[in-house]
Amino acid sequence: MNTILDLQNISTTVNAGTNEEKKILKNINLKLEDGDFVTLLGTNGAGKSTLLNIINGSLFPTTGKIFLKKRNLTNDSEVKRAKYIAQVFQDPKMGTAPRMTVAENLLLATKRGHHRGLHLRGLDKHLDDFKKETSQLPNGLNERLNTFVGNLSGGQRQTLSFLMATIKRPDLLLLDEHTAALDPNTSRELLELTDKVVREEHLTCIMITHQLKDAIKYGNRTIILNSGEIVLDVKGKDKKKLTEEDILQYFAD
Repeated sequence: MNTILDLQNISTTVNAGTNEEKKILKNINLKLEDGDFVTLLGTNGAGKSTLLNIINGSLFPTTGKIFLKKRNLTNDSEVKRAKYIAQVFQDPKMGTAPRMTVAENLLLATKRGHHRGLHLRGLDKHLDDFKKETSQLPNGLNERLNTFVGNLSGGQRQTLSFLMATIKRPDLLLLDEHTAALDPNTSRELLELTDKVVREEHLTCIMITHQLKDAIKYGNRTIILNSGEIVLDVKGKDKKKLTEEDILQYFAD
């Protein structure tokens, strides 16, 4: 198997040198192989979002190194990493441009990682492809290509965010509780879409979730963080045997 992500001795400290100094991540060592779909669990404050922020470049580790496909990204900016890493956030308002249409947002996504000017070019020639892509999605996005994204529902906007993150195959996909703000039915639809795309496109993915059932149902690997440390990392047959009771013991005081 090819190693896609390699985190080496990652630690993150905030408020260093003060009475409020706190280590959020503690010597995290983690390797993701090609096609790993990780469901990431942990209590509030366990370090889940911090871990994703360290990977995407919006935070830098206090110590440690980050490799993606053997490229050392440790000191690379978030903008540079966006060429390789795509993310969908919990808030449907993040990751899309509200004053641009659905089609214009998708066109931007196809240019991820490339230099582009201020003016969109060649939108018309992409419309048929965008119609085809969105016709396979829930929420009727294929009928709203010319709608400003700010006028979409939360579910439509989050589905668009997911399509934008995956329309140009990323080396690594990060999902930070991307269904948490949605109603149960829309959340289920987006999770099923996520599972389908990740499997069919053989994407390497980390998905934060607070739902134990979702952590068990989706992905080939489950990781639990507790106080900034990995306390469980199971995959394959061991993951398939995992129960909610097994997981809950790692959340006990």
